[in-house]
Amino acid sequence: MEERMNLIELLLDKRLEIGAKTLEHLWLTGISVLLAVVIGLALGILLSRKQRLAAPVIGFANVIQTIPSIALLGFMIPLVGIGSTPAIIALFLYALLPIIRNTYTGISDVDPAVKEAGSGLGMTDWQLLRKVEIPLALPVIFAGIRTATVINVGVATLCALIAAGGLGEFIFTGIALNNVQLIMLGAIPAALLAILLDALLGIVQKRIREWIKPLLILLGIIFAAVLIYQLLQATEERELLAGLPAEFMERRDGWEGLKEAYNLQLEGVQMNAGLMYDAVRNDKVDVIGGYSTDGRIDAYRLRVLEDDKKYFPPYYVAPLLRKATLEKYPELREVLNRLGGSISDERMRNLNYRVDHEKKSPKAVATEFLSESGMKTDLERTGKADITIGGKNFTEQFILAELFRLLIENNTSLNVELKTGLGGTQIVFEALLAGEIDLYPEYTGTGFLVLLSPDQQTVEDIIWDKDAVYLYVKENFAEQFDLAWLDPLGFNNTYALMMREETAQESGLASISDLATYLDE
Repeated sequence: MEERMNLIELLLDKRLEIGAKTLEHLWLTGISVLLAVVIGLALGILLSRKQRLAAPVIGFANVIQTIPSIALLGFMIPLVGIGSTPAIIALFLYALLPIIRNTYTGISDVDPAVKEAGSGLGMTDWQLLRKVEIPLALPVIFAGIRTATVINVGVATLCALIAAGGLGEFIFTGIALNNVQLIMLGAIPAALLAILLDALLGIVQKRIREWIKPLLILLGIIFAAVLIYQLLQATEERELLAGLPAEFMERRDGWEGLKEAYNLQLEGVQMNAGLMYDAVRNDKVDVIGGYSTDGRIDAYRLRVLEDDKKYFPPYYVAPLLRKATLEKYPELREVLNRLGGSISDERMRNLNYRVDHEKKSPKAVATEFLSESGMKTDLERTGKADITIGGKNFTEQFILAELFRLLIENNTSLNVELKTGLGGTQIVFEALLAGEIDLYPEYTGTGFLVLLSPDQQTVEDIIWDKDAVYLYVKENFAEQFDLAWLDPLGFNNTYALMMREETAQESGLASISDLATYLDE
């Protein structure tokens, strides 16, 4: 009951933001479906007349439909950038298949006897299509349009990953923070929007013969307006733009606090963490909020702007375990602590580089590192898992999870299972508390600011003392969560603002303060 009331309060508190995001979602869905209706109907009619083309055209539309949404959106970034344009193109492509196929099928399945009767009355092919075939095929055609609309309402939530806005922003922020209520703020309106649009199309279908001419005129006006709008957007000079992952935009040590600390007048848009690197590489955003040990810094020739006001706290990584697991398998402490202090910032960045740029697997990179360090790596156990290792959804966590697995399996009798790619901090942490995983690599700054959330005075007293932060999280995690921190691995993977090296050089930017001054000029 309390959770329901909290959700209602949140809905009321964010009603204006929900309304704005719903309109963005409706815009993305509506324009993409309208474009698909125009092109899909034309192609379906053409295929009904040129049936030898049906198999390859519908086959191509089928292939588009099978491409994962996130992959298609990522493919769009180098071509057309980020925002609504690539989102509309991707949604348009997803909407084509049901409209083309249903139009072609509906017209082709009209009773041949009816067509012959029309021809016998002296109808031309155009008259037969307009007065006989399309009216009889309308139920099938509209079924395709309604299917495409409902599909696009769902897929449009993913467009938040490329800064296109919409209800997906609530959903992905909620996933990153493990906030079910925030997820519901996006999921409930999206579901209601799909139901509403399907119902409205059902009403249009019943009255289509009365409304056909005004609808065609309206479609033409909207189509022209969209083209003009996109052309105007393309000619506008874009101001500097930051692409940021959802968790960074919301957390205590994230975007809003950074802007306040530096008086940074810079617009930030929410993006998928992986796609934002592609966006900055392809000059579609100017600044990103990434990780200081990310391998793509070197691979994509990025410059890390100096945090000259020391806003970002230290983030030293260490294995975080359930105490119950450690009590059951005490040998884990000695084995995992062999990594203590062994990985420098530069070494971790290089390991990430091997995966991100050289395209080696995290397992291969972890094996190389341990072999270079003189540790055993040749044993790989099978059988029922004794230990489950988790990890967040970025390169470094995949590598560290593999390092832990190799160490445990080669130096103990324990079998290990990996459950990596679990998303944001809250998701993997809740999995640890629930016993779904036994350990994962965590960062002291994240444990301190995000998971413990101490009072401001405590933060100010110890935040820049890495040893004090580690001691604080170690003691408080043991007391509050019954969890144990082992020895830090040595490197500091703090948040960082980054730009393309050539852009930073041209503008003379070396620090975040330089960027703030540049934006004020």
